[in-house]
Amino acid sequence: MNIIVQKFGGTSVSTKERRKLAIDKILKTYDEGNKVVVVVSAMGRKGEPYATDSLRGLITDSNPKCNLKHLDLLMSCGETISSVVLSSELEELGYKSLPLTGFQAGITTNSNFSDARIISIDQSKIMNYLNENYIVIVTGFQGITESGEVTTLGRGGSDTTATALGAALGAKCVEIYTDVDGIMTADPNVVPKAKIIEEINYEEIFQMAEKGAKVIHPRAVEIAQYGNIPLKIKNTLSDHPGTTIHSHYKQLYSVSELRTTLLTAITHKDNIVQVTVYTEGKSDKESSLLSRLTECDISIDMINFFIDKKVFTIESKDLEALENILNDLTLNYIYLDGCSKVTIIGSRITGIPGVMATIVKALGSENIQIFQSSDSHLTISCLVAKEHAKKAVNILHKAFSLDDN
Repeated sequence: MNIIVQKFGGTSVSTKERRKLAIDKILKTYDEGNKVVVVVSAMGRKGEPYATDSLRGLITDSNPKCNLKHLDLLMSCGETISSVVLSSELEELGYKSLPLTGFQAGITTNSNFSDARIISIDQSKIMNYLNENYIVIVTGFQGITESGEVTTLGRGGSDTTATALGAALGAKCVEIYTDVDGIMTADPNVVPKAKIIEEINYEEIFQMAEKGAKVIHPRAVEIAQYGNIPLKIKNTLSDHPGTTIHSHYKQLYSVSELRTTLLTAITHKDNIVQVTVYTEGKSDKESSLLSRLTECDISIDMINFFIDKKVFTIESKDLEALENILNDLTLNYIYLDGCSKVTIIGSRITGIPGVMATIVKALGSENIQIFQSSDSHLTISCLVAKEHAKKAVNILHKAFSLDDN
């Protein structure tokens, strides 16, 4: 049985005209002999009545500290509306279709309301309907706890639902439909010369998502990689082939297609704070600091630890909580707010001499100061002033010949 999971985002189901385009994609896949499971997001974006953020605002605008369990129940309504409407429109065309909530689809999660994790999927109900030639429409972004409470999966939750179902059902692939033609070498709103990436591996796309690219949620990529399910990022509004995400880098390019550039993409992430904490070699205070950071769920990045001081970055939203911890531990510190992290990504940069030199030379030519850097086998990140971030991305995009692809 060839099963294909197709996920349609909020803009793809926001109007009848958009849903018709989505239905064309669904029926083309179905009529080719595939079994189709469709995952839908809530209709539209903030400001539109059934969008997730609009529903959330019904409570949080007046009660920011509302009960998360109640909030999840409310927010799950958006995807439910989308699934019923889309299923009804398919039935009008003479196709067997039915909507399923996350609970009905067998998705069980933990009880971390508003950011739940899927712990199991009972795929039997979906499989029964697929065997009866139904097109199954599943609500994205939601599940249910073992005690019967509705949960939501956090940002990117519909992507997560789609890849998790793809893995559970042994799908041939998962297609993520959005309003762009695929994954690009940089944000096209920042770099006008950014190009579509035809194929990419899981590790690269995970790093892009982690480092600020709004393409697909990192959790969804992890699930797809674990299940070795190919992902395709496509446009509901066009027939562009999009971007395919595979498991192994060597599968991606034939000899004739081998890239001459080192990089796959460049991303940037704003609202970063660089923090320097003076621990003066006191291991007990260092240990206490790290424990408190963990307790408060504050993630640190670009970490450089020295005997007398610790230098790292956090997201701006965590600054107040971090200051409370540091003051409580009577630690001296300074911080630099208003930073951005610019990251180059590519499987081929490991062990290649001159990559950092190219970065320093390119940014230095425009007097862009690098406050800090960090690297992994796939990435090199540089911390710069936020006002220079977009310029830095454009400079590096050109310096590494991504403009020429």
